[in-house]
Amino acid sequence: MSLTELPHNHGEGPKTELIREQLNDIEHFQTVAEVFKQLGDATRIRIFWLLCHREECVLNISAMLEMSSPAVSHHLRPLKNSGLIVARRDGKEVHYRAADTEQSRLLHQMIEQVMEITCPELLLLPADTDRTCEKQAAELSPEQLRIVREIHDHLLLHMERRTTIEELARQYLINPTTLKADFKSVYGTSLAAHVKEHRMEQAARLLRESDMSIAEIAQAVGYDSQSKFTVAFKSFFQTLPRDYRKKTQ
Repeated sequence: MSLTELPHNHGEGPKTELIREQLNDIEHFQTVAEVFKQLGDATRIRIFWLLCHREECVLNISAMLEMSSPAVSHHLRPLKNSGLIVARRDGKEVHYRAADTEQSRLLHQMIEQVMEITCPELLLLPADTDRTCEKQAAELSPEQLRIVREIHDHLLLHMERRTTIEELARQYLINPTTLKADFKSVYGTSLAAHVKEHRMEQAARLLRESDMSIAEIAQAVGYDSQSKFTVAFKSFFQTLPRDYRKKTQ
């Protein structure tokens, strides 16, 4: 249908065409619908909200929600499949937390705005503790927050690369010291430690779900040496990559 075929033409042709193009991108709307479908259950929202504020195992989630472990696992599975939460294994125990993505952050904010509740970090942490939510709201400008999140998302999209603080500072026109301080204020840990955690979680996922060799996985998460990767993985998970694969496949 052309613009002239619309029942009423209000003189905003270019804008209408752009809107029509977006409306016709059904796949994107379907993706959004799938995300919201995962939160179409009050219990699932409670679990997601809990994991936005702390990492927990199934037993502790069960205790806090007064539910059985199988029931909690039933809700965790679709949340994880949708990318809203991530998991890491510590020995025989699996710990869950909200994914560190823009999607999860926006849903977290939406839930709290709808329920008119305050982020627990603002209520429970001592006054002299780094408080992520408060830091974002009170000390970082929108532009600083945007830059830090862009850097964060860039690093996670390119975990196979090793990028220094200095390189990031030049690329995003920010002082290296400021970058390190701002990153820690938003994500609660140093940039290096945060990225390493994501590298290890990605490596664990590849060990569980792919047939890639350990050497290939090492390269995929930014290690040029399988031996260095093995040392880092064992330090993080207290087990060797090959043993982790045997236990989880």
